[in-house]
Amino acid sequence: MSCSVVERCGAVAFKRSEQNAIQVCMLADGRLNTGHAGVLLVERRGSYPLIDLRILRTSAQQGEVEPGRRKVKRQLSFQRYCHASRLLRGSLPCTPRSLHLLDDDYLGQAAHMLLKVGTWNFDIFVFDRLTNGHSLVTLMCHLFNVYGLVHHFQLDMVKLHRFLGMVQEDYHSQNPYHNAVHAADVTQAMYCYLKEPKLAEQLSPLDVFLGLMAAAAHDVDHPGVNQPFLIKTRHHLASLYQNTSVLESHHWRSTVGMLRESGLLSHLPADVSQDMEQQLGSLILATDISRQNEFLSTFREHLDNQDLDLQLASHRHFILQIALKCADVCNPCRVWELSRQWSERVCEEFYRQGDLERKFNMEISPLCNQQADSVPAIQIGFISYIVEPLFEEWQRFTEPSPLSQTMMAHLHKNKARWSRLRHAHTASDTHTHPRTEEPEPEGGEGGGGGGGGGEGEDIP
Repeated sequence: MSCSVVERCGAVAFKRSEQNAIQVCMLADGRLNTGHAGVLLVERRGSYPLIDLRILRTSAQQGEVEPGRRKVKRQLSFQRYCHASRLLRGSLPCTPRSLHLLDDDYLGQAAHMLLKVGTWNFDIFVFDRLTNGHSLVTLMCHLFNVYGLVHHFQLDMVKLHRFLGMVQEDYHSQNPYHNAVHAADVTQAMYCYLKEPKLAEQLSPLDVFLGLMAAAAHDVDHPGVNQPFLIKTRHHLASLYQNTSVLESHHWRSTVGMLRESGLLSHLPADVSQDMEQQLGSLILATDISRQNEFLSTFREHLDNQDLDLQLASHRHFILQIALKCADVCNPCRVWELSRQWSERVCEEFYRQGDLERKFNMEISPLCNQQADSVPAIQIGFISYIVEPLFEEWQRFTEPSPLSQTMMAHLHKNKARWSRLRHAHTASDTHTHPRTEEPEPEGGEGGGGGGGGGEGEDIP
């Protein structure tokens, strides 16, 4: 089955009645879905989970996109693409008052921030505001220019910008966490890891291309619910991927679909482009959290045996998988102000799923019960069982690394801070949503949002 057919298996057809705008969902086999009826109202090549519009009526209407809007939007974007070609070649317009559509994204304060894009205290939230919500496209254009990837792979700049725009559009902006800002944040972290001296000197242009592309697209078309939710609601993606790495498989296949739709790699020999697609899949599938122990054990064995040879393409690819896994879960290693924002966002997404499950009288998934699962408790468990073990091994691999030392310092401070918040919440004997702010301890922990101020935060 071709990739385009696979993606179309997840397509959703809409019918709207004149009276009440009722949606019905057509599954891949042609049956009408009558289970947890309805889908959200945004047209895209991927597929939302089957979520009841009666519950999400308000948010769905706010996120509604009129039919054909995407097509018109793309047709009107040609000027943006033309400017992107100059941008990617590094020949920005000399006139500060030029009217190109990307000037506001790339020049001024955003351009100033990009001068420090390789520093660990980079504030992706500020950058996203400065780029008017186009942080992922702007960041990727900049990094492709930094590494000379357009010239190396002889990429068509119009096709590249079209592909990146499609990726950014296919993230769901209504998701508190799994959205394009998260993708941009992971991409910025990946760039920091690709610059680690132990890794940077061994990487090929293909390694860098795959690492950045996988980071940018690793969660594309994420529905805002987890795999168990898709399985227990019998979502068609769960059936399509046989309940195994359902979301990650969909992210990969969506990326391949956009690569082919944009024609970005169409100038390359078929076997080369197909190999690049497969390697992208291998990287994106590595972000499946259920495979954490598998990757961690292999990584630990390599480090114990001291047998990693980064001159081997297979070993470099494995390290790219580990680097992407680190970038995907690095939020607790950021300065407190950034880390706290991400923690609240991911928990809000969990709680939304729990609310859906409660409405449908389903068992509430772990970490999704707002009444029982506090933000501090969720974060402490996440740090203890997922983040700490992974970054301890990453520090062993990169040693000596100022960046790894900085990340581990933030990680330990943030864990201690969440622990204090949890104890304060327990002591207050309240069942309301816990505050995630506390008075700054005397002496401070640094960790302001954009500027930082903690020791070592400007380590590249």
